[in-house]
Amino acid sequence: MSGGESGEEPDGLVKYRRVRNGLVIVNTGEGKGKTTAALGVIFRAWGRDFRIRMFQFIKHTGARFGEHRAADRLGIPIDGLGDGFTWLSKDMDRTAALAVEQWERCKRTIAEGDEEIVVLDEFTYAMHYGWVEVGDVVDTLKRRPDTMHVIITGRYAPQELIDCADLVTEMKLIKHPYEEKGIRAQQGIEF
Repeated sequence: MSGGESGEEPDGLVKYRRVRNGLVIVNTGEGKGKTTAALGVIFRAWGRDFRIRMFQFIKHTGARFGEHRAADRLGIPIDGLGDGFTWLSKDMDRTAALAVEQWERCKRTIAEGDEEIVVLDEFTYAMHYGWVEVGDVVDTLKRRPDTMHVIITGRYAPQELIDCADLVTEMKLIKHPYEEKGIRAQQGIEF
């Protein structure tokens, strides 16, 4: 079935398929859960047979976090390109170049229009640090297929992106186990 069509499930329930109105969704803020929320949408959409692709910025190219392991089992492509957390980079020019290269890949995927959901994880940093021009991002989002959802995560979402988005959620940090008890990131929760 193509966008907007519906059909009938074997149990007689009407099944509404595909995207009627593609959304730009931004998960931003200082709190935890931005990527986790995007992964929740991916998991839900996978259950509806959506075509999905996730691009990760910043996180190390060879990372094998829990989401990568689960995505491999489910056949969901996660394309990472980065050299680790920005504040630890020993070569900021290389870090910036990797972000620009990843954005070019994302632009191609969005323009081709084969995916129904595209996630740009930790992408706001590339805009925040000036590696990717916000105007280029907004223009690309405005030219995407009408039925494509794009989810962007990361702190410091620029105002132009927020203005362009259909749904913006700000994750607010209220309490964190590291600050309260010195508990470091744990498998299955943070990675």
